[in-house]
Amino acid sequence: MLKGKTALVTGSTSGIGLGIAKALAQQGANIVLNGFGDAKGPQSEIESLGVASAYHGADMSKPAEIEDMMKFAASKFGRVDVLVNNAGIQHVAKVEDFPVEKWDAVIAINLTSAFHTTRLAIPAMREANWGRVINIASAHGLVASAQKSAYVAAKHGIVGLTKAVALETATTGLTCNAICPGWVLTPLVQKQIDDRAAREGISVAQAQIDLLGEKQPSLQFTTVDQLGGLAVFLCSAAADQVRGVAWQVDGGWTAQ
Repeated sequence: MLKGKTALVTGSTSGIGLGIAKALAQQGANIVLNGFGDAKGPQSEIESLGVASAYHGADMSKPAEIEDMMKFAASKFGRVDVLVNNAGIQHVAKVEDFPVEKWDAVIAINLTSAFHTTRLAIPAMREANWGRVINIASAHGLVASAQKSAYVAAKHGIVGLTKAVALETATTGLTCNAICPGWVLTPLVQKQIDDRAAREGISVAQAQIDLLGEKQPSLQFTTVDQLGGLAVFLCSAAADQVRGVAWQVDGGWTAQ
């Protein structure tokens, strides 16, 4: 479905970003990866699917590096057809205790970086009259949790940015939508589960159910494969009129 097209996925050397990159590669898209750490393994995984890949280590808190990454992607593959804004960080603290530098970093990486990549990707998408901007928001883009003020503010902002871009491009062949996952079993979440089990003297399995039970009525984690599948759908012709949506994949979290 995406043969000959190029997808750039920020924060894609592991986790959700890599999973979405692989799902798009399975549809034939060439992939530009971005993120910290060793990119050789993720690139090998992508290329084993029969597509080309490239890597750029832009720090998503730095506009100049983001601009360089977008130029790099265009020089490698012509243009970015599918932009997935996935890069994100988290910090947990009460608002009165929230370190200012942490607030600035969360807003820069989780929200402002998506503005920069989007503004730089849209001109070529308009010229081609086809493109997809997919923003990875969160259930926290729709509802809040305590001690996550910067993350919640950034993810609500991503949903708002998604809607604004969707309206500005509504008469074109490019769309902009957001995916809002609930709990996904990433290494960071697994650590929370393990810590909870140790702290409360319960099994890891019980700690997992307790964690899910606080927010996610299905008592099941959202999977990376599910998020990748939704991203592929949003790139399909069936989603040509899906515009400005914040699509929950959260096991009922935001239905409550």
